[in-house]
Amino acid sequence: QVQLVESGGGLVQAGDSLRLSCAASGRTFSTYAMGWFRQAPGKEREFVATISISGSTAAADSVKGRFTISRDNAKNTVYLQMNSLKPEDTAVYYCAAAGTTYYSVPTASRAFGSWGQGTQVTVSS
Repeated sequence: QVQLVESGGGLVQAGDSLRLSCAASGRTFSTYAMGWFRQAPGKEREFVATISISGSTAAADSVKGRFTISRDNAKNTVYLQMNSLKPEDTAVYYCAAAGTTYYSVPTASRAFGSWGQGTQVTVSS
């Protein structure tokens, strides 16, 4: 499994931007699909965005057009660029890794075997 550490969370105002980073350990980062999930207080964890090994992406409808996932295999890092943040984006954001096929773009949390500890994002109105 791969070890994951998120960073970049914080307190921002509605309309602001943040970029989350997730650093992975090991030399096999490029062989994992990477995803971001989030969990708000009192709610279940939900899918945010995924990037496949090949670079294809998928995003939840609630963040399409505002959030962008990307990866830098040379740096063993996946990013989540979050623009036009809304109060309803407030949550703990988790990075996850899925051992899967080259073109697969998993969106279900059960597909991901490694998880980070999470980083808090709070958006004030």
